[in-house]
Amino acid sequence: MSATRVCALSELAQDEPLRVEVDGKPIALVRDSNDEVHAIGDTCTHGDISLSEGFVEGDTLECWAHGSAFSLRTGKPLNLPAYEPVPVYAVQIDGDDVLIDINVKKED
Repeated sequence: MSATRVCALSELAQDEPLRVEVDGKPIALVRDSNDEVHAIGDTCTHGDISLSEGFVEGDTLECWAHGSAFSLRTGKPLNLPAYEPVPVYAVQIDGDDVLIDINVKKED
């Protein structure tokens, strides 16, 4: 399997999550204040809530429903009630294209 184009880099507003799907897997894309693009699993591990509807603060994405914040770099929750991490995927930027390979997990 290879990387899949999910959107144009120009479509990603800074600190505003965007929900995309790759082979049926929901993914939250975030372009942080350092202009880095992160791809993490879009479903909060505490409940069936879309993280892309949450809030970006620094290098975290906070679930709007119960307040668990997830690291954009590791997927680990930084506070309760969530205690399980979400997957984090490596992102490639090719020109203005944002690509994700859901079979390649980003390493810590």
